[in-house]
Amino acid sequence: MDSHSSRTVARAAVVPKSLSIVKITFGFGVTSTLGSPFSFASRRPLLFLLHNPRPPISMDLTSSATLGLAINPGLKKTSLGVIGKNDLLIVGPGVLGRIVAEKWRQEHPDCQIWGQTMTTDHHDELIKSGIIPSLRGSEPYCKFPYVIFCAPPYPTTDYPGDVRLALSNWSGEGSFLFTSSTAVYDCSDNGFCNEDSPLVPVGKSPRTDVLLRAEKETLDAGGCVVRLAGLYISFLQFSMDAASLSVAIMKKKLRSQVFLGCDNHPLSRQEIMDYVNQSGRFSNKFQGFTASDGPLGKRMNNSKTRAALGWEPKFTSFSEFLGLIE
Repeated sequence: MDSHSSRTVARAAVVPKSLSIVKITFGFGVTSTLGSPFSFASRRPLLFLLHNPRPPISMDLTSSATLGLAINPGLKKTSLGVIGKNDLLIVGPGVLGRIVAEKWRQEHPDCQIWGQTMTTDHHDELIKSGIIPSLRGSEPYCKFPYVIFCAPPYPTTDYPGDVRLALSNWSGEGSFLFTSSTAVYDCSDNGFCNEDSPLVPVGKSPRTDVLLRAEKETLDAGGCVVRLAGLYISFLQFSMDAASLSVAIMKKKLRSQVFLGCDNHPLSRQEIMDYVNQSGRFSNKFQGFTASDGPLGKRMNNSKTRAALGWEPKFTSFSEFLGLIE
């Protein structure tokens, strides 16, 4: 998620309740604080109007805002009175989340995509990507049919609570997907690991405890979990495969299932860096690791996930991703 910065805020006039249209224009050079969201005479946040039984609100937006709402400048008019059947909320719209948004829009061109952040640092970037920025906690009355949680377990102090909050924004239709990590599998001796392999016991590691508690919140509520291998998190092109896998899961509208994201071609850290050197894509050459201690890792295989979803990665291996011939 993002850190705090200033942005412009909305200016609007209070109108009689008999009027169904409220025109809101964003001005420049006026800042707001997170503790003072823009509100109407009722003193309720703007997003209260999303599920208000009155007719939809028409908004004319030209800039981002700290109040939790902003619209793609290319879509000057948008209806916020109804959440569409294919609308998507992305919690933590970083690299992976933005690629998910791009692929989701390809599947559903008329949908609205929202990006929930902790602050407003990257709201302008989201708007340019066609994502509607929203501050966490600013949309308590919104229920989205599709929600994907991509935020990392830092810097928050209550990661499972953050997932619980995101679940409160899910309508129970469509799909809720939590992106987790293969770190939760109890294997560190270079052994083989798949979707059904044993998990790290709760209490053994604070890092995996946080992930496992977040996963439990998701699965208990009917959401799904996808555990991504390290390369699917670390490299942009592999993030495209992670995004396509995430979209494939959400399209299935499944409940309380766990999936695994990997390329089925496990490599050691040394092999990864050897391929990087061979690729010639980087001016500097990797010279070697400074230490050789620590766990060996795990060899992941997600054949079960592929069979269940009919999904295959674009890049079958890391060497293919780098353009090397095996």
